[in-house]
Amino acid sequence: MGEVPVGELLALAGVIAVGGVFTGLLAGLFGIGGGAVLVPVLFEVFGFLGVPESVHMQLCVGTSLAVIAPTAFRSYRTHKAKGAALEHVVRGWTVPVVLGVVAGAVLAVWAPAPLFKIVFAAISLGTAVRMLAGGERWRLGATLPGPWLMRIYGWTIGLLSSLMGVGGGALSTIVLTLYGQPIHTAVATSAGLGVPIALTGTVGYVIAGLFHQSELPPLSIGFVSLVGFALMAPISAFTARIGAQIAHRLRRRTLELAFGLFLIMTSSRFVVSMIW
Repeated sequence: MGEVPVGELLALAGVIAVGGVFTGLLAGLFGIGGGAVLVPVLFEVFGFLGVPESVHMQLCVGTSLAVIAPTAFRSYRTHKAKGAALEHVVRGWTVPVVLGVVAGAVLAVWAPAPLFKIVFAAISLGTAVRMLAGGERWRLGATLPGPWLMRIYGWTIGLLSSLMGVGGGALSTIVLTLYGQPIHTAVATSAGLGVPIALTGTVGYVIAGLFHQSELPPLSIGFVSLVGFALMAPISAFTARIGAQIAHRLRRRTLELAFGLFLIMTSSRFVVSMIW
């Protein structure tokens, strides 16, 4: 590893701080993990620090998942204190989601990634149109389905999250709103679901990275940088609470519009990644 000038280190610290702020706010507002913000920031940081290309992206994703775990937990606790979260849904989805994440990790070896990106983009754009148009009639049901169908949804959310590298918050919010759950309730519940997804992913990246320990920078455990985690996690966890409080102050329609726009940006990112 080459030495990095002090000025660049300070600039990187500023980038990390800004990334942590946005990650926490997104986690609190929409119940998502915030990996879309974290990974690009960490990519630049580890690039400046001279992390080898062979482990660069893995270290970014693993560290991102480690940061997301406490951020999602803080977001969920704040939403839960407001009485918005469906705790029985979080409990019922935890095991299926974890099994889905594991299945996705195995399938990722053979499955064509563009297929899952197309599915996610299509579902996201459809839901975004529904949110922006205020389509209350665009529902699969007025109440949540039975336990077996809910388990299937949970497993599918974990599977797609693992294959697409997303936290699952957007997917679970989509499912819950399609079954008549208010946007605030869906966001709060999705924040809780982000915790088992992030923890499972973190453990997986730690184990996988142990076989590449000699290529990784100091103070890394597998594909998780303890330095990146220590710098970003406290900031994102703090701002997650603020984001959750803002979400509960927004009117339902305002939050729906904001989430719809977020889905358009997220799905567009997947479409662009397939083209380029």
